[in-house]
Amino acid sequence: MKAMILAAGRGERMRSLTDHTPKPLLPVAGKPLIEHTINQLVSAGFTDIVINHAHLGQQIEDRLGNGKDLGAFIAYSSEGEQALETAGGIINALPLLGRDVFLVVNGDIATDFPFAGLKNISVDLAHLVLVDNPAHHARGDFGLDSAGQVTENDNHQFTFSGIGLYHPDLFSKTPPGKSKLAPLLREAIAAKKATGQHYSGFWIDIGTPERLRELDRHLRKA
Repeated sequence: MKAMILAAGRGERMRSLTDHTPKPLLPVAGKPLIEHTINQLVSAGFTDIVINHAHLGQQIEDRLGNGKDLGAFIAYSSEGEQALETAGGIINALPLLGRDVFLVVNGDIATDFPFAGLKNISVDLAHLVLVDNPAHHARGDFGLDSAGQVTENDNHQFTFSGIGLYHPDLFSKTPPGKSKLAPLLREAIAAKKATGQHYSGFWIDIGTPERLRELDRHLRKA
């Protein structure tokens, strides 16, 4: 199974750190954030990796190269300087991802989620990993019923972790260009074609310099 790391975000909330360095290359515990993610994926058996990029994206290619030094085979999907949003970025990368189900991981999260287990999951259109709601997103995003179907109306909602399995058909009706993922997920949920699982382990959305420092402290203690 191929994996894609979403690395095209501008990182507006991280400025001035991201004015001259793309967010995925910000250092955490001695190496770029994206290298931590690649190491996890490779350890879980995901060695064929696609990375999209936009702002200062050439720096990412210069740092990671073809992935050989990290035990991976890396291909790049460039979006120029104007990122295409999540769905648009995935659609742009579909020629590199192929026609089978693939894994997508947000490039600005950190977690100890066991990625290897995702290889055994049957996917209709989408399978989402949901986590407990952090303080900065207390309302959550989606619910999860007893049959493992993701729902929108539920008394207890979880936060979408930024980790998902997708079938290319999820994007078949969306033309190339800038587009968001959430509307496509909601369509799949309404059609009962989106399953999910809850993960209660370590997870953090690195959306601010403060959370970047929090992650650095966490990794250095590990």
